[in-house]
Amino acid sequence: MSRIGRMPISVPDGVTVDIKEGNVVTVKGPKGTLERELAPEMILEQKDGEITVSRPNDLKRMKSLHGLTRTLLHNMVVGVHDGYTKVLEVNGVGYRAAKQGKKLVLNLGYSHPVEMEDPEGIETAVDGNKITVSGISKEKVGQYAAEIRGKRPPEPYKGKGIKYADEVIRRKVGKTGAK
Repeated sequence: MSRIGRMPISVPDGVTVDIKEGNVVTVKGPKGTLERELAPEMILEQKDGEITVSRPNDLKRMKSLHGLTRTLLHNMVVGVHDGYTKVLEVNGVGYRAAKQGKKLVLNLGYSHPVEMEDPEGIETAVDGNKITVSGISKEKVGQYAAEIRGKRPPEPYKGKGIKYADEVIRRKVGKTGAK
């Protein structure tokens, strides 16, 4: 039995979960609304403030979908209630980030500034060398943060580039001088 799939999802106050035919789930909360079509084979049951996910049989595909379905549903509930944030750091001489309306402008040592438009439902904030990406969808927040990081990933010699705040860069020793 899936350890994650078996755990019930508690629905906090102010959050409503609507499960329609074909496992189309709509979650409404104080931060917004998320809708997603989950695996139709999974059995979703909602009673007294908790949602349980169960599987019809023990086929390998059903075992795989069991934990995934539960996690996706849990991420939706947490997203509309609390939201998700990812913090990135810009390190390097002359590397800067700035906000212009809904655009994120990055100076990353290229001959031109890199401009990125905030996607729908995602907000970015810049505070010094820190970029905060926030939103209600864990998937979209993580994807946009990865796209920002991808513009200049950290390099192992000096650690220059954009990295996650909790990421540890494995540093390498540079060349040594001639004898």
